[in-house]
Amino acid sequence: MPLQGHEAFDLNELLLSCVNSINCMGFFKNHATDAQLKQMLEKHMDAHIRDYNMKVEWATKQQCKQTLSVPAMPAKMTQAQPPTPQPVTPKPDASNLDDRAIATSYLLTLKRAGREYAWAAFEASDPQLRQFLEDAFRMNSRHALEVSQWMTQKGYYPTEPASNTYLLQLAKIYQPVQEMAGVH
Repeated sequence: MPLQGHEAFDLNELLLSCVNSINCMGFFKNHATDAQLKQMLEKHMDAHIRDYNMKVEWATKQQCKQTLSVPAMPAKMTQAQPPTPQPVTPKPDASNLDDRAIATSYLLTLKRAGREYAWAAFEASDPQLRQFLEDAFRMNSRHALEVSQWMTQKGYYPTEPASNTYLLQLAKIYQPVQEMAGVH
């Protein structure tokens, strides 16, 4: 059965997004100086190329026999003391990108693509296409977590634990509901 019009339109936007992501990742991996960042980009690049090729198959054959491998969830980052946040200033006349700019651009690309995958998955009427889009979302989500953890460790992506006062307020406000038998 051919794709629905909205599925084909979403697929076109996602393919264009993949072209952009892969082009940027190629540039990024050739300009990254941090070995861990470079290795992450190289590892992720293979997954994004496979994802792109699967979308091409969907666009040309209205089906795809392959399944996308979703990477394992990265382990929760543990740090005794978060690093001092590193200041940043935009560089309107930049002629190159440092590792922070590369990671920031890649992270924002992953987040935006993830939102697009989720939206397209909700709209897909073909169960196999929906599964592919859900897997692509999960792949992007896990890649984004890995990048954000690297950025946090470098002090490029500040995080802060919620205060005990706030957490206690949440615990007082929200109470569990008795689950209903037979409801799924």
